[in-house]
Amino acid sequence: MNVNYLTGFGNELETEALPGALPKGRNNPRQCEYGLYAEQLSGSAFTAPASKNKRSWLYRLRPSVRHVNRATDATNAHWLTAPGAESAAPHHYRWNPIDLDSDACNWISGMKTMTLSGDAKRLDGIGVHAYSVSEPMRDEYFCCDDGELLIIPQHGTLELVTEFGVLFVEPQEIALIPRGVIHRVMVTQPSRGFVCENYGQPFTLPNRGPVGANGMANARDFKAPTAVFEDNDTPTSITRKWAGRFFKSQLNHSPCDVVAWHGNYYPYKYDLRDYSPVGSILFDHPDPSIFTVLTSPSDTEGTANVDFVVFKERWLVGQNTFRPPWYHRNIMSEFMGNIHGVYDAKPGGFPPGAMSLHNMMIPHGPDKNAFERGSNEKDDPMFLSDTMSFMLETRYIQEPTHFALHDAPLQENYADCWSGIEKKFDGKPGRKA
Repeated sequence: MNVNYLTGFGNELETEALPGALPKGRNNPRQCEYGLYAEQLSGSAFTAPASKNKRSWLYRLRPSVRHVNRATDATNAHWLTAPGAESAAPHHYRWNPIDLDSDACNWISGMKTMTLSGDAKRLDGIGVHAYSVSEPMRDEYFCCDDGELLIIPQHGTLELVTEFGVLFVEPQEIALIPRGVIHRVMVTQPSRGFVCENYGQPFTLPNRGPVGANGMANARDFKAPTAVFEDNDTPTSITRKWAGRFFKSQLNHSPCDVVAWHGNYYPYKYDLRDYSPVGSILFDHPDPSIFTVLTSPSDTEGTANVDFVVFKERWLVGQNTFRPPWYHRNIMSEFMGNIHGVYDAKPGGFPPGAMSLHNMMIPHGPDKNAFERGSNEKDDPMFLSDTMSFMLETRYIQEPTHFALHDAPLQENYADCWSGIEKKFDGKPGRKA
């Protein structure tokens, strides 16, 4: 799509759709140009440290107080909020792709919650959702006040029309809608993907540590929208998700009426194909955290509320090294989804659109075929191609919902992928697996 974007992660950006709409040298003049209203949107406490303070000033046709009057309850049986899921059991879960809905489903009605963790009212934890959308939101808007939405398309392009402007996001890209930002989602074909609703601290770039200044996700590759406004005085509606409940208000105008904005709190997109993997160039390979694109920090340093991790095409070069992901147990809980191609640790049973859940301390790793291949392949450098999958790793146990356990296409025989792994030990020196 031929759209102009602003670039940079967390930068102080400014944009205006009409010349002079953005005040110069001040935020809140007595009278704004064009008869606009000045409004601040804060994504952090006013007194948060400067490095973590998130806010933007918006100059709009009407203040957003016009968007919440006379809200009525709007029940949504499938988009749930933590706490409230069924209890997790100490075993593995894996699901086939959610069907692309033949019924008319938009961004709100097509969202199905898979797992929940933490407590949205305490601003902690996440909800993981799968969406299947076939209808655009024409005169309907949505606002999630419970958390920011990390959107991971798997099939079909989304047009995200937000207060700040428009983002087009396709498979192998991601987009993020901050908490409290009004938007609608337009599609031209049935579309499917995943959403992480982050109740905790906003996603940020991870600290690189010894990696230094370059590599992984570079700030310059993130793109924010330029200002575009809708001067629309026809009937519309806005649905808000607030404290786990849905409320709907009828309006006589479009709420996406921001003519200019500046600040560091805004929607953005990122192309996962721009991610520069970092890894070992001699032997062994590092923990999967080396592939972290974004992280939502917690109050415990180094232990994330949630990390967003991507496994993409890359070279494998370790000498005398088992190159697929190893068998392991983890204090963190891992939700995975396959976006494109084949995941090397599970070449079968995990097609694009599929999902899996390995909760805290549940052992997992390569299936039998992946183990045999990784144990016997040559030391020659190998390019791992045609692959793009992601992981949401959180310090909380992720509890599957009723939909995930009873209505979603759960693979009841998932654990069988390890059933053929046999004991190779014979007690003789020099024996290899």
